[in-house]
Amino acid sequence: MPRVSIHLPRGTYERVHTHLLPAGGTFEEAAFLFAAAEGGPDSVKLSVVDAALIPPEGFASRSRFYLELTDHTRAAVIKRAHDLGVGLIECHSHPGQRGACFSWSDLHGFDDFVPHVRWRLAGRPYAAVVFATDSIDALAWSGSEAGAAPIAAVVADDRVIQPTGRTFENWSSIYERQPL
Repeated sequence: MPRVSIHLPRGTYERVHTHLLPAGGTFEEAAFLFAAAEGGPDSVKLSVVDAALIPPEGFASRSRFYLELTDHTRAAVIKRAHDLGVGLIECHSHPGQRGACFSWSDLHGFDDFVPHVRWRLAGRPYAAVVFATDSIDALAWSGSEAGAAPIAAVVADDRVIQPTGRTFENWSSIYERQPL
């Protein structure tokens, strides 16, 4: 399993964080980062080259606990990554959550979406970051392995942000529980 890190240009993390967790916000929000991958089988560095903050009209449905992008939004994001020749990093928020962790519906959504995106992007990496009130968690799919790996660090504005690792540590119990 490679050690994966995400590196963002100055100001990008704060811009994405503010979009995903606006003051008084009650709905999940989303953004996508477009990232070039460097490295090999032991270490992958995802360097962000562009960002797309998803506006309200980019969602087919959303609430405090769920979001679904429109077909147009999904296609546009994948096309942008393809045109740039880079991988894709999905970011979304869990408003009110403390101790960031992906949800049951997030993990099951990855089952279909990640293989499709990686196929469309010729095997380039896909990553996901969930933003909670006090922390982030992050996963990556890279190389030829089908499964997710925890992201070791997000480097932004001269600081290193450590994901909680809660999703990867608790994958089975999250994934296998019954939906609400």
